[in-house]
Parts: sequence; C-alpha cells; structure tokens
Amino acid sequence: MAHILIVDDSPEDVKTLKTILEGQGYKTSSASGGEEGIQKANELKPDLVVMDIVMPGTDGFKTTRKITKGSETKSIPIIVVSSKDQETDKAWAKMQGAKDFLVKPVKADKLLEAIKKELG
Repeated sequence: MAHILIVDDSPEDVKTLKTILEGQGYKTSSASGGEEGIQKANELKPDLVVMDIVMPGTDGFKTTRKITKGSETKSIPIIVVSSKDQETDKAWAKMQGAKDFLVKPVKADKLLEAIKKELG
C-alpha cells in the first residue's frame, strides 16, 4: 500500500489524518514542521505528502516548493490540507507545486478522493 507523509504541526490534525489514511490501509509517517518534512521526504521517499501551510519555521508553501523542486523528491505529489481558505492561498500553493488544496476540517471522502486521483 502507498506510503503517505503527513507534514503538520498540530498533533490533533496529524491524529485525524492518520486515522483516515490508516483506516484505508495506507502506511503513514509524520513530520511536525517544514524542515523535518523536507528531511523525511528525502529519506523516506513517500508516495504522497499531505501538507499543512501554517507552521512555525518553514511554512507549508516553502516546504512544498522545496520538495517539488528537489531532484530526489520532485515526483512526489503534494496535497495541501490547510485552515487557509482564500483563493489566493490555493493559487499560491499550486504555484509552489501542490497538486490539490483542501480546507480543514477536511472531509475523509474528499481527502481520499484527492489521494486516489494522484496515486491512480
């Protein structure tokens, strides 16, 4: 089954996402911030990343850009799951390389649909 890296500084949100994804048979790993997310994306080479935007240190926009531009990680699709819900945020996330943008609290069916679209 596909391996999904969750990058989010909220333990509650990570727990919710893990419950949804592991319930569908996905293997999950998590990182609590952008720098750790970049490091784990390089180390683990997950099949997909679920990315938060608002995090201390390196935010999700910069993290997405670094992962999608990295020679080792550029083929990993990123789905942003954020409390930010402005069209400009969605557009900026896509410009950084995100494949999709979902607003928190994310509905399980929407998240799984977006993941299936990316992983086939």
